[in-house]
Amino acid sequence: MSTQTSLPVREIVVVTGASTGIGAATARELAKRGFHVLAGVRRDVDAAAIRAPNIEPVLLDVTSEPEIGALAKRLSEDPERRVLRALINNAGIAINAPVEVLPLSEWRRQFDVNFFGQVAVTQALLPLLIRHRGTVVNISSVGGKVALPTYGAYAGSKFALEGVSDALRRELAPLGVKVIVIEPGGVKTEMTGRGIVTAERITSKMSDEQRGRYAALMQAIISQAETFTRKGMSAEDAAKVIVNALTSKRPRTRYTVGRDAAIFVRLARWISDRMLDGLVARDIKNYLPA
Repeated sequence: MSTQTSLPVREIVVVTGASTGIGAATARELAKRGFHVLAGVRRDVDAAAIRAPNIEPVLLDVTSEPEIGALAKRLSEDPERRVLRALINNAGIAINAPVEVLPLSEWRRQFDVNFFGQVAVTQALLPLLIRHRGTVVNISSVGGKVALPTYGAYAGSKFALEGVSDALRRELAPLGVKVIVIEPGGVKTEMTGRGIVTAERITSKMSDEQRGRYAALMQAIISQAETFTRKGMSAEDAAKVIVNALTSKRPRTRYTVGRDAAIFVRLARWISDRMLDGLVARDIKNYLPA
């Protein structure tokens, strides 16, 4: 794979969800390679933490139309007339609970951030990306290929992002814009910890009947997530995969990040649903409370 290691600061890359984790690591890796990064964060304290040479924090909630509009205006009025090289749609949250017990308000919040927010930012920046023949990088997940128990809302949002990425890639190819999907597996980020807290909060509100059905499963899923995160690759290594894909002259349409993601994606492609169900069930059984 061919990559560029240094560039004049004549190109801008927008990274959403850059407060922590993969987003922050990707912003720093891009800055190191000579891009000017507009790093989307939600709080002033996060802006102060990410600010660095070649990294310009911008307040950006991907569910806020005014903040998305302000970002588009900032780019169109760039004082140095820099090229918009890429948009990296990384913002995301994880909400895990069985389909039966997850309130519809939480389903909507999951999709607002992980799917509709990505579409909104993409729509706002596409005119510039088309003009500059840039690249859209959508950070999906292995959960966009394989939906584990309790991951219905999260996987649903990522499956949707995978589908819209295919449509977008085919729409924009004649216009010279590339679309790349990144599918991370276990990565050491704060998002997993926040997802576990959310899962525990939702579990505590289940009825006694629901708790009898799902409490053990929820404990197993939380324990499994903690293990995957602990053994996962660093956010910095994940960022290198993303930036290498972005700077490749002929990028693939999809990249997995981590050994676990590569295995799951291949299994989903080559074995039957029933066989995959059995493998998933056996793995979860290892984490069930005694």
